[in-house]
Amino acid sequence: MKHRARRLAITLHDLRDAADSLPDGIVLLDEAWRVRWFNRAAETLLGLRRGKDRGVLLSERLHGTDLAAWLRSGARMPLHDVPAPGRAEGHLDVSVQPFGRRQRMLLARDISPLTRLEQIRRDFVANVSHELRTPLTVIHGYLELLDPEDVPELAPVLGEMRAQSKRMGQIVEDLLTLSRLETQEHVIDERVPMAALLATLRKEAEALSQGRHQIALEVETDFDLLGSPRDLHSALSNLVSNAVRYTPSGGSITIRWQRTAEGATYAVADTGYGIPASHLARLTERFYRVSSSRSRETGGTGLGLSIVKHVLNLHQARMSVESTPGQGSTFACHFGPERLLPAEPGSL
Repeated sequence: MKHRARRLAITLHDLRDAADSLPDGIVLLDEAWRVRWFNRAAETLLGLRRGKDRGVLLSERLHGTDLAAWLRSGARMPLHDVPAPGRAEGHLDVSVQPFGRRQRMLLARDISPLTRLEQIRRDFVANVSHELRTPLTVIHGYLELLDPEDVPELAPVLGEMRAQSKRMGQIVEDLLTLSRLETQEHVIDERVPMAALLATLRKEAEALSQGRHQIALEVETDFDLLGSPRDLHSALSNLVSNAVRYTPSGGSITIRWQRTAEGATYAVADTGYGIPASHLARLTERFYRVSSSRSRETGGTGLGLSIVKHVLNLHQARMSVESTPGQGSTFACHFGPERLLPAEPGSL
């Protein structure tokens, strides 16, 4: 019996040593969310102290941090990219898992190296985009000065050069927009009159379509939005322009604004090529294209849906996509009730 107890003690000691060697923070919590045990990484990342913090309520020990509010709310969903209480300029991904009998295990992963790499990428993209903007503007300006009628044998070449320089300029502008959105933590809220914005989006669709499609606008609610007029116009316009680009001539495009049980939804439905289900999860990745050749033919940059995703995130909204190959797609933006404002009298 003593031999067995000793073996169990050695095994327990080995397990604790193994847990102490892990780079991720581990905190065992009882049913009242009090600290039972934690490893060395939890000391470093969360600022816990052995001999002092065992038995304390973790939310009180981390008072004033994002983690404390998350713990008090029940910690049902993982928390991503939050400041590390125990490490200056550190960042964590944190989750809570059930453990034993009505106990819990908190896992804290240090993502500081990934955060630094992401910041380096953002700075690089922003700096390169700024540097490219001026020479591209100069090149495009000189190309505009050249009249194809003066050199008819070069007319096709000049036309292609103009189109490609314009496309490169649009890519640079979209990259700069993405860089700004990625570093932006919130928007300055203003009233966004939806009646006027929807009318503008319809005109933009008609101008881009040039009579090749049937454009319909269905407005089922008079609520306005609270947010950034410029960013929301950019995001909602992106969905409209995509629908026009990827819908063959003779197809139809419907723009909808409707009230829902969860808030309100802006949707753009088309009868275009449709998107296979295997591509849907990656649509908002930068430069991701379902069809590279078709995207280039229509002038797409591959950044539009990334911009839409970031704008919606800043407005606590989300995007959904329903699509059937050969039948069309519906891109919808779902806004919560906190983003809705009753229309002002006389706005319609």
